[in-house]
Amino acid sequence: MVDTVSTNEKWQPYKHPQPKESPPELIVPNAIPTDERIWVPVEDNVWFRPLCLCVSRGYWMNLLRVRKSGVLSRHRHPMPVHAYVIKGEWRYLEHDWIATEGSYAYEAPGETHTLVVDAHVEEMITLFQVNGAMIYVDPDGRNTGYDDVFTRLDKCRAHYAQNGLGADYVDQFIR
Repeated sequence: MVDTVSTNEKWQPYKHPQPKESPPELIVPNAIPTDERIWVPVEDNVWFRPLCLCVSRGYWMNLLRVRKSGVLSRHRHPMPVHAYVIKGEWRYLEHDWIATEGSYAYEAPGETHTLVVDAHVEEMITLFQVNGAMIYVDPDGRNTGYDDVFTRLDKCRAHYAQNGLGADYVDQFIR
C-alpha cells in the first residue's frame, strides 16, 4: 500500500517565502548564444560569454570561446578555478595533460600556467568559474595585468554599449 500523504507532500512546493535578502536565481537560456553580439571579445578570435558576474563574492562564470590556435595567456590565480570543456580541447604549457571535450579541471590557488589551444582545434568552448582574479604574468612571474569580476563587467558594458545591446544588457548576469 502506498502512503498517499507523504507521496503527495513530496510533490508540494515549499510554502514559505524565500529570505528577503537572497538575490534572485539566475537562469540563462541558450548559454551558448546564437546572437554573436553576446560574445565579448578578449583578443582576435577569443571571446567570453558572461553567465554570472558575482560582484558580492568576487567570482565570475563564463564560457571561453577560441577559434584559433596559439598561446592565450600566462596567468596565476589566487583562488581556485573550475573548468568544464564543452567543445574542443586546450592545455597548459606547464603540464602534460590535455583538457578534452567532456573534461573537468580544477586549478589550485597559486598556480601559474599558460593556456594553449593547438592548431588542430577548430573551436574550443569551456565553462570557467574564476574566483578572485586572473593575474597576467611574464615568464619570470612579473605582473603584466589582471582581470577580476569588475574588469570583466566593464568589458561587457563597453562591448554591449558598442554593439547595440546596450550597456545595461550585462546587468542580468550580476549577482
